[in-house]
Amino acid sequence: MYLNPNWNILTVGDGDLSFSNALYNHIKPQKLVASTYDAAATLTEKYPDNALASLKAHKIDVLNEFDVTNTQCWQQLAEHLNSFDVVIFQFPLIPAFIGRDAFEKNTRNNSMNVLNRALLHQFIKYAHQFALNPQGPGLCYITSKDVKPYREWNIEGSLNTHLKAAYRGQMPFDISRFDGYKIRNVDRDKHVKDTSGITYVFSENTPPELSGMLATPNYLTDNYCPLCRVGPFLADEDKNKHFSAKKHQQMLKLEQDWQQWLTAFYKSS
Repeated sequence: MYLNPNWNILTVGDGDLSFSNALYNHIKPQKLVASTYDAAATLTEKYPDNALASLKAHKIDVLNEFDVTNTQCWQQLAEHLNSFDVVIFQFPLIPAFIGRDAFEKNTRNNSMNVLNRALLHQFIKYAHQFALNPQGPGLCYITSKDVKPYREWNIEGSLNTHLKAAYRGQMPFDISRFDGYKIRNVDRDKHVKDTSGITYVFSENTPPELSGMLATPNYLTDNYCPLCRVGPFLADEDKNKHFSAKKHQQMLKLEQDWQQWLTAFYKSS
């Protein structure tokens, strides 16, 4: 993950704030604002070992109860509106719904796959609308894992449909550069295994500063299936066999569900 110390940086959904704290200690950015989905009281109860006090000691603004899908939360950036060079969302994941009733209520119309895509889509949309400086690099960073279910969100494919911000490429996330950062379980005080991460980059323009740093995976080139990330196909027979396979059909269904959410979302906007 490339970060310029001269950038103004906003972090969102930073569970225990350990990423924001490590980022501050790592590069001392020109400006850093951190945010959490949880209220401050919930954060300290859920994660007794947190960096809230440390960030406040460094006079870093911390916004609690910041929901990236809620425009009113973005508007609460106040004097920080449209002032950031990059907004970072580390290992995003919709929290598990507690109890069968809650699960059925929240997934009645959309699967967890769609809900996670919707979370990231709205993050990119509102970050550009409210947080990013149109005269700056205008970057959205999403760091995720290259395993299920994350790799089934088609982050580098249809996630940004209807948005001006395009997928510009990706770069590896090296957690060893962020001493003290713990990738937390989204629901409880337990950090998850430090699996390799990928930072996906979205921007309305291709920042020259990142030239040569961003890679495009082979599965996005010709003769591959970008949904399933397989290929290259050696012959039409192999390609046709893959497209008729159960796995590919499942991925197509996820895409269809996602397109239905997009249609409903923009129809109601």
